[in-house]
Amino acid sequence: MRKLISLILLLVVALGVGFSLSQVPFGQEKTKVGKYYVAKGVRETGATNIVTSVVLNYRGFDTLGEVTVLFIAALGLGAVLYRRGKRKTRKGLEPASLILSTGCRFLFPLILLFGGYIFIHGHLTPGGGFQGGAIIASAYLLIYLGCRGGRINKRAFNAIESLGGLTFVVIGLLGLVVGGYFLLNFFPLGRANFLFSAGIIPIIYVAIGFKVGSELAGIVDNLMEETGD
Repeated sequence: MRKLISLILLLVVALGVGFSLSQVPFGQEKTKVGKYYVAKGVRETGATNIVTSVVLNYRGFDTLGEVTVLFIAALGLGAVLYRRGKRKTRKGLEPASLILSTGCRFLFPLILLFGGYIFIHGHLTPGGGFQGGAIIASAYLLIYLGCRGGRINKRAFNAIESLGGLTFVVIGLLGLVVGGYFLLNFFPLGRANFLFSAGIIPIIYVAIGFKVGSELAGIVDNLMEETGD
């Protein structure tokens, strides 16, 4: 019975793929959307990174949804691992090796600097808020592995996370007030390939970078707290 169901599902998928391919002759352009972004993205958004112009301008509302999903995931994990009372300090952990403990102290500020660079220059080069935030969170993971006993300040990180999300929403609402639709790029676009360009895009990326970094670092902290008890 399972084999029959699997064959039926495989047949349905194959028919769907074949029908989709049959609608457009081989070699003919399937959509003009991508060509439009490449041709007009820099002029309309000021961002030389076309992926950034798509993520934060043409479908910026969708990106807000992605950030919300990450927030809900972090909130859900925190609720699952929540324990009443003060957080316990992890005891009895084996000290890290000299190389790892020295390396984490040396690399930690450099990783933070690199993560900040990634989301600040997201409108100019490959990268952005999500990538930069993940890099920043990896720095705190290194602290937990190499500098045993280190913890984040959850109140400060929660404040940063809230401020990042609030900045995103407020900028979107300002666009609604100024131009009539959410996340309108109402700031001057400036000159392409310059740091101060692309209007609201770099500001939103900075907000996303801090929000994602603080959320992922909080997730790491919750998991390390759970396994360290």
